[in-house]
Amino acid sequence: MFLGFNRNNLQLPQSATLIMLGVVAISALIVTAWFAGQGTIPTLFERLNQIQQTPPGWLMVPMVAGEYLLAWAVLLTFLVFAITKISPRPQPWSRVLVVAVLGILMIRYFVWRSLSTLNFSNPLDGVFSLGLFLLELLILSGSMIQLILLLRVRDRKPEADQLSISVLNQSYVPHVDILIPTYNEPAFILRRTIIGCQALNYSAKSVYLLDDHRRPEIRDLCLELGCQYLTRPDNRHAKAGNLNHAIPQTSGELIAVFDADFIPTQNFLTRTVGFFQDSTVGLVQTPQTFYNADPIARNLGLEDILTPEEEVFYRQIQPIRDAAGGVICAGTSFVVRRSALIEAGYFFTGALSEDYYTGIRLAAKGYRLIYLNEKLSAGLAAESIAAQALQRLRWARGTLQAFFVDANPLTIKGLRPMQRLAHLEGILHWFTSLSRVGFLLFPIAYAFLHIIPVRATNAEILYYFLPFYLVQITTFSWLNHRSRSAFLADLYALVLAFPLALTVIQVMLNPFGQEFRVTPKGTSRDRFQFNWRLAAPLIIFFIATAMSLWMNLGYAILMGAWQPMTDDIANQMKGVDLGWIWSVFNLLTLSIALLILIDVPRPHAYDEFDLRRTLKVQIGDQVRWGFTTGISEVGATIAITQQITPKDSRIQVDFLEEDLTLPAQVTQVEDRPSNSEFPLLHIHFEPLSLEQERCLIQMLYCRPGQWRSQCAPGELRSLWLLFQVLLKPRVIFDRTARASIVSVAQVSP
Repeated sequence: MFLGFNRNNLQLPQSATLIMLGVVAISALIVTAWFAGQGTIPTLFERLNQIQQTPPGWLMVPMVAGEYLLAWAVLLTFLVFAITKISPRPQPWSRVLVVAVLGILMIRYFVWRSLSTLNFSNPLDGVFSLGLFLLELLILSGSMIQLILLLRVRDRKPEADQLSISVLNQSYVPHVDILIPTYNEPAFILRRTIIGCQALNYSAKSVYLLDDHRRPEIRDLCLELGCQYLTRPDNRHAKAGNLNHAIPQTSGELIAVFDADFIPTQNFLTRTVGFFQDSTVGLVQTPQTFYNADPIARNLGLEDILTPEEEVFYRQIQPIRDAAGGVICAGTSFVVRRSALIEAGYFFTGALSEDYYTGIRLAAKGYRLIYLNEKLSAGLAAESIAAQALQRLRWARGTLQAFFVDANPLTIKGLRPMQRLAHLEGILHWFTSLSRVGFLLFPIAYAFLHIIPVRATNAEILYYFLPFYLVQITTFSWLNHRSRSAFLADLYALVLAFPLALTVIQVMLNPFGQEFRVTPKGTSRDRFQFNWRLAAPLIIFFIATAMSLWMNLGYAILMGAWQPMTDDIANQMKGVDLGWIWSVFNLLTLSIALLILIDVPRPHAYDEFDLRRTLKVQIGDQVRWGFTTGISEVGATIAITQQITPKDSRIQVDFLEEDLTLPAQVTQVEDRPSNSEFPLLHIHFEPLSLEQERCLIQMLYCRPGQWRSQCAPGELRSLWLLFQVLLKPRVIFDRTARASIVSVAQVSP
């Protein structure tokens, strides 16, 4: 789908591109001066080296405490650990204490790294040492902004409880137009979304399907379901253009938007509409959650253990953005005031992330963006690692286009400093992919170029680095409400680090060179698939890192056995120690990242839910009782409490809690399998009436409160799980691994 950008939205001159080109030009001048042989660069590095070798006295490790260096780490880690146990969920007092400790340690670490550890002994070491420091600084900057924002967090649930009363008692019931934009999503996905929107417990609503593919079968689907169908003659501006075309053809005071695969729970509008009683509220955003496992968890075989990647954003980032007034419109599962949207110029058409910039324009006009942290809808997560890559690269490109449009949150008029700071953190997040790639490079650089990027004694590492690292690991999961451990976060970031880093560079040089591409949904596959295109850079770095490991170990043995222990040799030995330890860590993470790129089979497009429902099963003249152990839109697995020998494959199933009766066929009978104390009956539903289908969809997707937040494993358990995955890869030991592996390359970095 082509996205026609509105060039009136461009911000000239394109300062971000000029800055990047300026850095390249300055680097070229430095290299030119270096090779000119004038001695300027070596002299400069020599002076910088003298400064690093004579740091301020207060940075020196106290000699009297030399044998108690670990006391700082133990004391602070114990203090933070105690706070997290006394307050299992972050409270205002506990959050402030933890953030204060972590902030002090972070500043302390930064000062030490900048004034004492840089190695300028020669130009080559100096360039790599300074490069590593700048990559660290990029991540530390984003982390420091997060710590500042974490001092205030907003929870809107009590407010929603109060405001929803007027909606429930019908004293405030503005008309809501529900818009479902679609391009090429399959009809069965649209069908469940429409039914879910129609099932909302809110009378004053109209449901519209906005079909940008102009498909006759989708028009017929809308006619069958009683949904209003809208289309347009072209596809200009993609999703934003589709939504903007529909706005003049609708008239509701409020507009709710759901992506084609997102299904709301029945109380979505009763929980969100009440906020609009305040005329300053322009938009209410709710979290995205998913009813299927993301491809990383599925490919590792940890579907029931790992939380979706988006959980950190919706459980930690959005609440602190809400307190700062910088909530991000996520493109789905939100409600917006029509008059505010028109005042802001409709949905933004000048970038790939139309939702992000629409929210910024609303905030700049003085409207409040509210984040209600309740899971009131669920959608379909990317079904392959290639689809996830396509989605993430689009998000990165769309966000980074901020530098080139008039809705730039850093420069647009009308935003407060804290709002700009919140948006700056989001923009910096995508630049950290450059750091991830750099961290893979440095142990290789030491092995082949013998550079020493960090110059520090063991005492200094114990005194400055260890307390910061231990406290950061201890608090990471606690601050994000157990949505992700630090080790898993690093692994998720590594998988797409290379294509994201390339995207960052491409956007800075050519921000609008990529058209809008829809994430494929509703796919299936009957075999393992390996994505060579995403794996290629990881494989190259894996080979180079393996070579660097043996070179560093060999170099350490030679130096330790044959070289006299001078100061220079001692520094090189420290570099070797850092190099081989770093190489081992990178090899482990690269190995797991490569396993993630093997997509496991997904034989059908319907997900089965672990949902328990009591059943009465009519089999001929027999009546049996049981309960579901799994159920989907097309069938179910039933545990029967009595022995059964069906003579007829056709049965009738009564869902007692739902007052629902469905015809079905038995496809398989398991007589007391190892994982169940009862016989299991596998059934496939026969064609259902529309009323039966509506009831089934509501039972599976629309029950209020059914989407709950899951806690991610802690740091130690995360490490153990990753080792288990590495030692017992799913592609080898899973029974379904008998299917052949097909090489695919579905996404271009």
